Amino acid sequence: IQMDIKVERLDWKVISEALDKARKARVHILDIMQQAMPEPRSQLSKYAPRIITIQIRPDKIGDLIGPKGKTIRGIQEQTGAQINVEDTGVVTISGVGEAAERARDIVAGLMQEPEVGKVYEGVVKSTTAFGAFVEIIPGVEGLLHISELQHGRTEKTEDVVKKGDHLKVKLLEVDERGRMRLSRKALLER
Repeated sequence: IQMDIKVERLDWKVISEALDKARKARVHILDIMQQAMPEPRSQLSKYAPRIITIQIRPDKIGDLIGPKGKTIRGIQEQTGAQINVEDTGVVTISGVGEAAERARDIVAGLMQEPEVGKVYEGVVKSTTAFGAFVEIIPGVEGLLHISELQHGRTEKTEDVVKKGDHLKVKLLEVDERGRMRLSRKALLER
């Protein structure tokens, strides 16, 4: 009931009739809606917007944002999701369809700490005479030395792997300077 009218007062009978008509109209609309969709959908539409909130360690915020915002902008461009990071480490990801889930997976991967002994699916970022640098977690690279490429002698790194190749590697160690030593050979049968 809109009460910004110029009439000094409303009669209770008028108010009662208006509320009764409004209730009947509301019930009628709900009945029509019930016929169109008797029960709620089991899943959200792929076009429905989603908001995902995750917590990261505050000391990792810089890793997520990257130099001059490069990392976070890259994730947003790659997925189409929007990412907001608070000083407390609360990350809010919003997007339509699977964009938010993809962005969450990338953020979770960035925040992941490499574990010695674990096997990773990596991407060769560059090759050198002494081996290849393999990205095992987004933004985290380790050295796959030429002696760890395969059993037996390897003359050239490029004989076994090339830039852009996907391969499984095992993290053998992380030294005191944070450098990672990887092995492909450890996963191959002799």
